Amino acid sequence: MSEKVLMKGNEAIAEAAILAGCRHYFGYPITPQTEIAAYMAKKMPKIGGTFLQAESEIAAINMVYGVSSAGKRVMTSSSSPGVSLKGEGLSYLAGSDLPALIVNVQRGGPGLGGIQPSQSDYFQSTRGGGHGDYHMIVLAPSSVQEMAELTVKGFELADTYRMTSMILADGTMGQMMEPVSLDFDIKPQIEKPWATTGTKMEREHNIVNSLSLVPEELEMLNFKRYERYAEIEKNECMYEEYKCDDADIILVAFGIAARVSKNAVDAARAQGIKAGLIRPITLWPFPKAPFEKAVEHAKAFISVELSMGQMIEDVKLASSCKLPVYLCNRVGGMIPDPEMVFAKIKEIANGGAN
Repeated sequence: MSEKVLMKGNEAIAEAAILAGCRHYFGYPITPQTEIAAYMAKKMPKIGGTFLQAESEIAAINMVYGVSSAGKRVMTSSSSPGVSLKGEGLSYLAGSDLPALIVNVQRGGPGLGGIQPSQSDYFQSTRGGGHGDYHMIVLAPSSVQEMAELTVKGFELADTYRMTSMILADGTMGQMMEPVSLDFDIKPQIEKPWATTGTKMEREHNIVNSLSLVPEELEMLNFKRYERYAEIEKNECMYEEYKCDDADIILVAFGIAARVSKNAVDAARAQGIKAGLIRPITLWPFPKAPFEKAVEHAKAFISVELSMGQMIEDVKLASSCKLPVYLCNRVGGMIPDPEMVFAKIKEIANGGAN
């Protein structure tokens, strides 16, 4: 068994990125993800990498665009308002089919909001984040160990499918400390024949560009991109099921809300209520398989969120609206506790929920 080290979630992301072969980081400090930038500032110069605190979030994402064009593994990180500023650059990355990793350690909003945990960037991340028709692969860790593991996975998926991967964590995940194993099975980086690395007059020039002024060509690019997205939906969905096989009431949650929900499931089971939990790990693509199975025996879903109810829409879609879906939520930096979630389970089990 590999040795474990005690790390913050943000630090685990940074170290895992380095182990995955990332040698270029561009970012800008913002709570609650600043430890990622601080870790990279300390480590990158020691390993021959590049750390640059950009003059803005906008500058940082465009630096990511440049390094990715050259075929290198590159990442940036921010928190909610900063990710909004990166939106145009995220769309340019998608339009140029460039792989990169972006980390969003969410805080309360809208606007500057507060610095406490949130999950209210769900729509922003799963629906693209910028303008145009596109998706990002969105990975939602619920432990510090997963913060590290999904960082490695994010780089690998980004390279495989030539698109942006996002780690969508909440502030709690970024700030909490847990033992982490950094003994990863890291796959060799794939060749990138499309990269703008210089031709030495030995091949055709590679051009990275998101501009296409011929409507028919742009349409075809979008159609091909969505064929790739369909392949990802088929092959890359990740989720965890907890006590779902005979569950009447199934909670759906990710991040810190999933940890709270698991305790609530145990409390319900202790009182004879058949509860379970589906934890989506990929928020895009959203895993439909466990919901298609659950509707055959369950009576209701509860979407447990640190938002006003954003993931609940995907729960309804994934279950084809065959069962009622209730919301249990806190917002503004507040986190639902197990007692609150358990109370919602009991209310539905007793037929009293609206």
